[in-house]
Amino acid sequence: MPVREGERIAKLLARAGIASRREAERLIIEGRVKLGDEVIETPSTVLANLRGVTVDGNPVKDAEETRLFAFHKPAGLLTAERDPAGRPTIYTALRNALPEGAGRVMPIGRLDLNTEGLLLLTNDGEFKRRLELPATGVPRTYRARTFGDISQAQLEDLIEGIEVDGVIYGKIDANMERRTGRNQWIEMTLTEGKNREVRRVLEHLGLQVSRLIRTSYGPIRLLDLPKGMVIEISQRDLENFRKTLPVDKS
Repeated sequence: MPVREGERIAKLLARAGIASRREAERLIIEGRVKLGDEVIETPSTVLANLRGVTVDGNPVKDAEETRLFAFHKPAGLLTAERDPAGRPTIYTALRNALPEGAGRVMPIGRLDLNTEGLLLLTNDGEFKRRLELPATGVPRTYRARTFGDISQAQLEDLIEGIEVDGVIYGKIDANMERRTGRNQWIEMTLTEGKNREVRRVLEHLGLQVSRLIRTSYGPIRLLDLPKGMVIEISQRDLENFRKTLPVDKS
């Protein structure tokens, strides 16, 4: 059989910022994506481009240049587009924080409701997916304010990984920053980013976490970015970031 030129429709939709690849696959399965008047029935459909493709009847624009933004997420915001319970989401803050013309952006990974700090945003669903994959191994660094008894030796043992309630967490580089009595700040760098990983590991060690801040994601650092504010990462820094990632073979 001749090889069809192009890429899978779900990947093209993700790159165009319509949704993440997984969400794009769901849209296709639900029959919401068409090429002309024909419903695209499978996410594996190969197309050379998105000309004539619509989602919910709306024409899909060609993919724009990948953009990356850094957002200082305050505590108390959900990393979601909407919440059935009516709680505020990151998009409540982003409405006024994003620069004009930023268009639709998606969060790269998630921060829990009460976790604050650096949250990356992009208009490119495929780039989002690459950064979120555990196999990509992008390091994330957090600072945790904790209460309880812990030693530096116990923290250093985390470099070997740890199992908590049947979940295996990979190596974590953890260091005591400073201590006052039984209160301490701990810095932790990890690469998997599993759900609530930092909190679960620290609680397993007998510590109470009162504050959790993500300070970096790959080479992008929070630094002194004010809470609730957004800055755009330069194209030069974005391309340098890309060069540190393993080749995507999917």
